[in-house]
Amino acid sequence: MASRISFGLTLPQRGVFFGVASWPDMLKMAQDAERSGAFDSIWVGDSVMAKPRPESIALLGALSAATERMRLGVGCMASFPIRDPIVFAYQWATLDLISNGRMWLAACTGIVAGGVSAREGGVWGISDGQRGNRMAENIAICRKLWSEDNVSFAGKYRSFAGVTISPRPVQNPCPIWIAANPPPQAADVPMRRVAKISDGWMTVQLFPKMFAGNWAKLSDALRAEGRDPAGFGNIEYHNVNINPDRVAALAESKRFLDEYYGPVFAPQMVECWTAAGTPAQCAAHLRDLIDDGAKAITLRITSWDQKGQFQRLVNEVLPLVQN
Repeated sequence: MASRISFGLTLPQRGVFFGVASWPDMLKMAQDAERSGAFDSIWVGDSVMAKPRPESIALLGALSAATERMRLGVGCMASFPIRDPIVFAYQWATLDLISNGRMWLAACTGIVAGGVSAREGGVWGISDGQRGNRMAENIAICRKLWSEDNVSFAGKYRSFAGVTISPRPVQNPCPIWIAANPPPQAADVPMRRVAKISDGWMTVQLFPKMFAGNWAKLSDALRAEGRDPAGFGNIEYHNVNINPDRVAALAESKRFLDEYYGPVFAPQMVECWTAAGTPAQCAAHLRDLIDDGAKAITLRITSWDQKGQFQRLVNEVLPLVQN
C-alpha cells in the first residue's frame, strides 16, 4: 500500500432538494476540507434533466473562488455528450484559468436506465445509443481546441472550421478522465475506450470486488494500447457513513441514496458502495479498496449530519487509513 492515498470530498449538491445542507453549508465544507489538509480534491456531480441538481459549471466557478489549493472535479460530467463541445471547451478553459490550473474533468455517457436520459437527450435529438460516441467525439474536440488555433474538425456529429478559443486552459494538457462502471463481465468495450482515449478512470463499486475486476480489465486494455497501468490514474467514487451501529449507518445511507437517486440501489449495493460503521470499520473498508488498486478515493457523506460526520471523517477515519 502507498504511504499516502489521495482523498477527495464529494459535495452532495442534490441534497439541497431534501434538506441535507444548503449550498453555503457545502461551500463552507469545501473550505474546511482545504484547511484540514486531508483532501486533495473537491467534487461535484452533473446532470441537466436526467438527475436535476444545481449546475456543475456554475458551482465549480464558486468553488474556484472559495478555495486555493485543492483540485476541483466533476464526476461524472453526465451532460458531456449533450453539451455543445465548443461552448464547453470555452467554459472549462475559463474555469482552469480562474482556478489557476486546478480543474479535473471526468466525462461519462450519462446513460440512466428507465428512459430518463433518453428523454433528456431527446430535447436535443440525441439518443442513448449515440452518447458513447458523442462523448468520445467531444473529448477529441476539446483536446484540439485546448491546444491548437484555427481548429477544423469533421466528425460524425460535429463539423466546423477555423475555430479558436481563448483563454486556453492553464494545464497543458488539460486532463480528461472517463467515468465508467460496467459489470466486469461486460467491461471489455468500455475499458478499451477508457484505455484508448482517456487520461484516467473514475468508477464506483456496487458489487463485491467490482473495482478489482474492472481495474484488471482496464490494466490489460492499457497494456494493449502500449500504456503502463502503473502510470495511469484511477479514482473510486465512494460513500461513507460513520456510526457505532453499522446496520444503522447502512440504513441511513440507503435512505440518503434513495432520496438522491431514487430507489435504484439494493441494500447489498449500498453496502459495497459505502464505508460504514465505526471509524475502524470504515478505515478497513477503504483499505480494502486501496489493496484492490485504488490510487485515489473521493468520499460523499451519506448522512444528514454532514458537519458532524465531516469532523469524524477527518479526525477519526482518514488518519487510520493513512497510517
